[in-house]
Amino acid sequence: MNEFTIKELLVPLSEYATVSVGATLYDAILALEKTQEEFDHLKYRHRAVLVLDDRGHVVGKLSQLDVLYALEPEETDSRDADRLRQFGFSPNLIWTVEKEKRPDGALSDAHLQKAAGLKVEKFMKAPTEGEFVDLAAPLKQAIHQLIVGRHFSLLVTEEKRIVGILRLTDVFAAVFHMMKHTPPGNKEEIT
Repeated sequence: MNEFTIKELLVPLSEYATVSVGATLYDAILALEKTQEEFDHLKYRHRAVLVLDDRGHVVGKLSQLDVLYALEPEETDSRDADRLRQFGFSPNLIWTVEKEKRPDGALSDAHLQKAAGLKVEKFMKAPTEGEFVDLAAPLKQAIHQLIVGRHFSLLVTEEKRIVGILRLTDVFAAVFHMMKHTPPGNKEEIT
């Protein structure tokens, strides 16, 4: 069976949700919703929005988790929860500690409006070196980068220009398809 290529699996940049630097989280949510409505419904939905500078270059990615992070009180430091988790405290106990910072625990309209007005650059993540993969690279290299970096997607480049997004869900679907059509062997090691 032939291996899929990155070119076959990527989502072109033109089909991905984007906003410009200076946009609000509300703008990003609307862009994601619009792109999901227009995207091929047989494929997995997009889970992030790319942030572009004034020249149209990708300067960041805003994930679903990044948007939800905007709902946390400003004094919340995720490192506090990480430290508690490191010492074996349960998620319920950590929530009890965090609840002290927001006694009502509810998402009020005012809270949502405030979060919706925040700028995307406050929450976006700038891509790291390990989040780029060349269009001509073998799929196995992209899989390695996804695993090692624990990424949900990679930015695909061609001649140093970002041309698309390679999503973990699409790579998994391709690998699943290849495995399904390949009978199991007796080898214990994969080379």
